[in-house]
Amino acid sequence: MPEIDINSLIRQNIRNLKPYRSARDDFEKGLLLDANENSLGSPVRNPLDLHRYPTPAQNTLRKKIAKWRHVDYENIFLGVGSDEPIDLLMRIFCEPGRDSIMVTPPTYGMYKVAASINNIEVKEVLLTESFQLRPKEILDAADQSTKILYLCSPNNPTANSMKLTDMVKLVVSFPGIVVVDEAYIDFAKQESMVPLVQQYPNLVVLQTFSKSFGLAGIRLGIAISNPEIIRVMLQVKAPYNINKLTADVAMKAFENMALAKFNIEKILEERDYVAEQLLQAPQVEMVYPSDANFLLFKIKDALQVYHKLAENGVIVRYRGNEPHCENCLRVTIGMPDENIRFLKTLKLIIG
Repeated sequence: MPEIDINSLIRQNIRNLKPYRSARDDFEKGLLLDANENSLGSPVRNPLDLHRYPTPAQNTLRKKIAKWRHVDYENIFLGVGSDEPIDLLMRIFCEPGRDSIMVTPPTYGMYKVAASINNIEVKEVLLTESFQLRPKEILDAADQSTKILYLCSPNNPTANSMKLTDMVKLVVSFPGIVVVDEAYIDFAKQESMVPLVQQYPNLVVLQTFSKSFGLAGIRLGIAISNPEIIRVMLQVKAPYNINKLTADVAMKAFENMALAKFNIEKILEERDYVAEQLLQAPQVEMVYPSDANFLLFKIKDALQVYHKLAENGVIVRYRGNEPHCENCLRVTIGMPDENIRFLKTLKLIIG
């Protein structure tokens, strides 16, 4: 692996940044008259002292997540969903109007959106028709301006995991930061790349509470990387990005991991059932393998089917405008009765 100096990849103005130091960085206990909070309290009854700012670093929650993922808490960054670290990494490593990122369509759309907001060029290397990476083509397409490579595994919208050997090859050979988005990893048979952050300083793994934990509404994402990258992310983030309500619910989720695991297993059972039923419909040409909580399937007249499903109150996602996804729909695995309703409605539409 070529030696990578993470500090040299960071934008000069970020290296020179003097981070905002909030009141709670210095003191969290005592007679707190330092932060211009409303000392009389909130009109909302809540035991969390919501009239006080949250702890900026959220170290208690970071330590809980670190123990769960078998890393040190210095390897953990918490963001407002995964979208915050996706954006922060661009702001840390990419000069607007000069640098670029690389993505591998079809993939999660927020990488391109965040790049556009930050005035960063996007280079694209398509996946193969079986939705796998092309490491040689990716490395050939990268140049000195290409600072971040975003990989999604299990991939959205295709649901498959990328080959671990291909991802490791890219981490080893790519001349910048490699971000592996593992939002759906807890539904996958393939192992997470989290253990490799100790070995490869340019690797960042993204995870989230939105999928396997079923907590999309609290907007909590995780970035796992080497302490140097995490330290800079903590400096650049907004001072109080994770609120007390989000942190409280996340901590409580760890008190009921048995239910979280049960839910994952039930979703996997339902995923197999829905896939089996879809394959019985002659209009369904392909149900792609899934390592996620959704299925991508190819069906005749997909756009028309999508609209008719919506007219009947069943909302799926049309993905036919993505590369290699012509006539494809993406369906999330729902509750058992919801899956039956989807399948019955689909059968009525296609006959």
